Amino acid sequence: MERETITRRRLSDEVVDRLEGLIHSGEFELGDQLPSERDLMERFSVGRPSVREALFSLQKMGLVAINSGERARVTRPTPETVLNGLTATVRHMLTDGQGVRHMQEARLFFEAGLARDAARHADDGGIARLQEALMENHQALGDMQAFEQTDVNFHYVLAEIPKNPVFVAIHEAVVEWLTEQRHKSLMNKGAAQGAYDWHAKIFRAVADHDVEGAEAAMRGHLGDVSQLYWRAEGSSKTG
Repeated sequence: MERETITRRRLSDEVVDRLEGLIHSGEFELGDQLPSERDLMERFSVGRPSVREALFSLQKMGLVAINSGERARVTRPTPETVLNGLTATVRHMLTDGQGVRHMQEARLFFEAGLARDAARHADDGGIARLQEALMENHQALGDMQAFEQTDVNFHYVLAEIPKNPVFVAIHEAVVEWLTEQRHKSLMNKGAAQGAYDWHAKIFRAVADHDVEGAEAAMRGHLGDVSQLYWRAEGSSKTG
């Protein structure tokens, strides 16, 4: 018979489970303040460190908000909360070349689908905002910092068009995770003009509700971005 090890759980983990259950059961509703730390210590028969560690864990999960001098308050998790919790792991993954390729593939998968959805659901207001973002992107040609900002904004507006907050949160997370890649790819000669040209193709497809064309343009755009990144990455290692 194989030997099995049973790991004893920390007291703070038990407190997390109890409080999470009380929140889900409705004993503590959205906006309610939790009992004081002392009351929680007495209720669960644990010390202050276990209570504080549990509240910190619940805050990371997006279930409570903790403000200095106030009792923890029940909140609702958001897409941003979930994705922010992945940031440290993703940054570690991006230190490895294979991890970078996997993230590029994930971005392509997401944004190609997003372009299709934007083309399918774009209304007049969304098309007008995307056109304005495209114009600002064009005006920024020649100013690398401004171009990067307008590049991000173009993709942000595209993420807004389907009116799904999860899409916007994923976009913002990807922007943060891949900032260095965007900067490095745009260092290549002609890269900014090429990116703008792809943005223009994406805009036209979205404005025409051309689902297949929008996806194809996005795939072409991100394919170029990946190639330019690896070209710049190779040059920096051999230079």
